Amino acid sequence: MRVAGIPLEFFLFAIVLGMIAFARVSTLATALAGAAAITLYKVVFAPYREGAGLAGLMGHAGAEWVGLANLLALLLGFALLARHFEDSGIPAKLPDYLPDGWTGPLVLLAAVFVISSFLDNIAAAMIGGTVAHAVFRGRVHIGYLAAIVAASNAGGCGSVVGDTTTTMMWLAGVSPGQVFHAYTAGVVALAVCAVPASLAQHAHCPIVKDAPAGARIDWPRVAIVGLILLAAIGANLLLNLRFRHWSEAAPFLGLALWAAIGVTAGLRRPDWSVLPGAAKGAAFLLALVWAASSMPVEALPAPSWQSALALGFVSAVFDNIPLTALALGQGGFDWGFLAYAVGFGGSMIWFGSSAGVALSNLYPEARSVKLWVCHGWHVIAGYVAGFFVMLALLGWHPG
Repeated sequence: MRVAGIPLEFFLFAIVLGMIAFARVSTLATALAGAAAITLYKVVFAPYREGAGLAGLMGHAGAEWVGLANLLALLLGFALLARHFEDSGIPAKLPDYLPDGWTGPLVLLAAVFVISSFLDNIAAAMIGGTVAHAVFRGRVHIGYLAAIVAASNAGGCGSVVGDTTTTMMWLAGVSPGQVFHAYTAGVVALAVCAVPASLAQHAHCPIVKDAPAGARIDWPRVAIVGLILLAAIGANLLLNLRFRHWSEAAPFLGLALWAAIGVTAGLRRPDWSVLPGAAKGAAFLLALVWAASSMPVEALPAPSWQSALALGFVSAVFDNIPLTALALGQGGFDWGFLAYAVGFGGSMIWFGSSAGVALSNLYPEARSVKLWVCHGWHVIAGYVAGFFVMLALLGWHPG
């Protein structure tokens, strides 16, 4: 069924995303109900690519379950990994290494960028927000909050363990080398937005440079973080030599991550209390990914650098997780451009990325589109500048 030539599934999906973004309803309940409604519509009225009716649904579930299982395991495992990193003492010691003046907030943004390259961007944004709350005495400029989110998304855009969207690409068979060049744009974007944001923060509230008394680094926890990451990366590299696509394998990546968590639990006990909250967030994202996988991707515009640039702006309004799922289903993108677009592009509005949503829980005043755009204008400028610098230097090369 089509409306104005567009399959009805896209309108149903847009309604779900619009309610998540703007309606005062439970985002988890909306995502689950939306996924169920789209699934029912597909079964009754619009066949899946794998077939019609319940048989088509079962075939589609069989094609998608490995990716969904891996994503669930990684989201829950990364929540424990992030808490290990927070408890390692490194975030508490960071203020000792931040310089005075406006360069202090600048270095903090660079640190968030680096942290996000090997730790999930949500965790990097939360760490940056926590440090900022301490060193700026709770008076953090909204433009600087936007820059923290932008730095976390820029740092994660070229790393398959730095952002949920790049992890999804990894799970779908995109190699780490196919997204790494996104850092060309990410570094430019960070440079464009970090300086004005740091100057605004320094004018709003200068930095306090001392770490809490008695702060120290727990090196065993640092080692645990490294071992867990190595287990995930090693499993992916080994399985890529054996399977052409993740749908051909069991969810070994998630299993490897959790095996590393279990093996290291005797050295430092994981903080299991983070799992209930992480499970709710994972259920929300998995519902959106499942709904996105049901979209008829053959009806989307042909992949090009123009469509990738547009996806960045769409990502600022709609969650970048389902957008990534749609693009992966369609194929034909330069994955570095897509990773940058859907990752950094979501920074332009507070609810455009998971990192922005998470940080707004610490700073409720950030939940204003008008204030975010007005004070975070540099994020939009950084997105456009980074995209076109990468296009000029590297060109568009579909993977």
